[in-house]
Amino acid sequence: MPATDNDPAADPEARRRHPRLFRAVSRRKQPRLRRTDITVTDEAAVRRAVKAASLGNAMEWFDFGIYAYLAVTLGHVFFPSGNDTVQLLSSFATFAVAFLVRPLGGMFFGPMGDRIGRKKVLALTMILMAVGTFAIGLIPSYASIGFWAPVLLIAFRMLQGFSTGGEYGGASTFIAEYAPDRRRGYFGSFLEFGTLAGYVGAAGLVTALTAWLGSDTMEAWGWRVPFLVAGPLGLVGLYLRMRLDETPAFQRLESDAAHPSDAADAVETTTKGDLAKIFRQQWPMLVLCVALVGAYNITDYMVLSYLPTYLSDELGYSETHGLLILLLVMVLLMLVITRVGKLNDRFGRKPVLMAGMLGFLFLSLPAFLLIGRGGIPAITAGVLMLGLSLVCMLGTMSAALPALFPTDVRYGSLSVGYNLSTSLFGGTTPLVITALIGATGNNLMPAYYAMGAALVGVVAVACMKETAQQPLEGSPPSVETPEEAAEMVLSRAPEPKF
Repeated sequence: MPATDNDPAADPEARRRHPRLFRAVSRRKQPRLRRTDITVTDEAAVRRAVKAASLGNAMEWFDFGIYAYLAVTLGHVFFPSGNDTVQLLSSFATFAVAFLVRPLGGMFFGPMGDRIGRKKVLALTMILMAVGTFAIGLIPSYASIGFWAPVLLIAFRMLQGFSTGGEYGGASTFIAEYAPDRRRGYFGSFLEFGTLAGYVGAAGLVTALTAWLGSDTMEAWGWRVPFLVAGPLGLVGLYLRMRLDETPAFQRLESDAAHPSDAADAVETTTKGDLAKIFRQQWPMLVLCVALVGAYNITDYMVLSYLPTYLSDELGYSETHGLLILLLVMVLLMLVITRVGKLNDRFGRKPVLMAGMLGFLFLSLPAFLLIGRGGIPAITAGVLMLGLSLVCMLGTMSAALPALFPTDVRYGSLSVGYNLSTSLFGGTTPLVITALIGATGNNLMPAYYAMGAALVGVVAVACMKETAQQPLEGSPPSVETPEEAAEMVLSRAPEPKF
């Protein structure tokens, strides 16, 4: 490669002749770190932020999980009677509809979160999700109003999907920007702890109601109860989120925007919802995000949403049987997920994510063979194998994904990439697997589908950059104590020359 005058390393002789000039150029490119450049986090504020974001996320996924666990019942309630498989496919198609509008929600709420702040947008998504879920509980059945029943169901599912488009990107950004650099994985894992808690709450409530009321009563009116519970829960989540302050990283961004500078110009253009600029400047990271999220979501929705239906519809077990086993596994995952967060802080995001991807690649087939044998021990062992592979991703993604993008476009870019991938691969997982089993008659199709997704995930993890214990791009370093900040300043200071 030919040397150029703009490359200081290309001409060592010039560097020796003009040392002061090259030191000045170096300082301008890499300004000296000052104490005021470092954010010292408030432990109590971080924990409040994590709690509110995680509880809000739990309520969002409680609302979303209800539909997945009542898919068979809702197929009977909202679609014409006849072929059970057609009813189930219709129910899963309606489940997938919510995911088709999620990218629109991400494109709407993401840039808005970069413009007006993370907190306000997260409050708005909470309101919309609670309204959509509560309204589903009020829709008359197909037997009562005919064609309008599935139409109304689809409309409110689309409202759910639209609101969820701004949820994950915002909540993960919120926690990532509050957390200190060295513990971002640990605090980020609480977001997915909330996801599991929401699924556990939904599965637990559906299981209890089904056991108490029986299948006939559940189909008559009992299915409405979990949806109607969403209203009060949404108000609780809204209250928690409105009490929070904006993230330190976003406050610093707003402060920079108040002064005329290149940084302020960048903020001004990106916070106007310039999606074209996001696609133009961030496309390599968007592609990586889509690949990571696609592999993660196929396996996530297969384990946490589809398995109870697989056990009941394909293998002939009772609905309560499948939900109880999944409930047990999810509780076990909740017990270990924050430890996974600590592991990826210590050893890095890439090794832990790779362990999860390789787990699905090599364990999916043995796991589904065990599940297919039947019996509680075999089924539990199979689901647990899948669950332990999944928890490696659950405990790591919420810290790894926000670090892909700079602060001024983080919410928008992550919301767009995450929801495009979830729409294409995550929400369609139950529908695709059910269709594949129907077409081939092979009950191992879920295993093959998960293995294909995991292979894509292995390649994506290999291509990503390690971000553990590093500041978020476009944000100042974030530490836990003033002493740690002083130590960082000293460690970055140039050595004195005598």
